[in-house]
Amino acid sequence: MAKVLITYYSQSGNTKAMAKEVEEGAKLTGAQVTTKPVGQVSAKELLDYDAIIIGSPTYYGLPAAQIKKLIDESVEFHGQLTGKVGGAFSSAANIGGGNETTILAILQAMLIHGMVVQGTAAGDHYGPVSIEAPDNRVKMQSQALGKRVAELAIKLFG
Repeated sequence: MAKVLITYYSQSGNTKAMAKEVEEGAKLTGAQVTTKPVGQVSAKELLDYDAIIIGSPTYYGLPAAQIKKLIDESVEFHGQLTGKVGGAFSSAANIGGGNETTILAILQAMLIHGMVVQGTAAGDHYGPVSIEAPDNRVKMQSQALGKRVAELAIKLFG
């Protein structure tokens, strides 16, 4: 059974709410899903999962420092995440807040690790984005991300 980790940082609760929706989508596949705030995840723990989905609020067009810290610490395991499935999501205070650049920064780190990242032709192409609290569209996009990543992990890892 594929193991999926969803980790996030959330100060206002918006990114945490998105993480719960991502979790719901991933669970629909039958994958083993763990959801934790980033402060409860060590870089070494990333090795234990087949898929990793990271969510962050947008700060100056980039992920929160807490997310960047995990990514920076993961350098110790460079090459050991190769082939794992990755995904990302973000929230911001406004439309021009840098949601996509935040997601792309997370995905860039995943690609440097050799991870597999699958976009989507429908909806939020890089990953779900929310302006303030997630609305119904964001909830659906978040669930779709969780399902998409978990399904790919199941195909690759069983």
